Amino acid sequence: MASSKEYLDYIMEQLSELQSVSYRKMMGEYIIYYRGKIPGGIYDDRFLIKPVDSAKALMPNARLEIPYNGGKSMLLVDNVDNKAFLKELFEAIYEELPAPKARK
Repeated sequence: MASSKEYLDYIMEQLSELQSVSYRKMMGEYIIYYRGKIPGGIYDDRFLIKPVDSAKALMPNARLEIPYNGGKSMLLVDNVDNKAFLKELFEAIYEELPAPKARK
């Protein structure tokens, strides 16, 4: 099942207090970018982020879910209605996110 544009629009609105947030559509899903890094994405209308230590600390009860067949486990963000929390989450995880890979 592909993610809906409506859910993407809602998540992007919830992240609107952050600078430099964008997305790219990929195979019916959406990859989220924050200041050039990838914190996560939207998969089957679920907002999932990489399970870095700071994300686990802010969401100790978050479930690990598989974004797609063969994908690595990610944390389900279930508090998507709280803009302040999402801002805090993205700012906290930024330094732990891997740098983007150079394109050939």
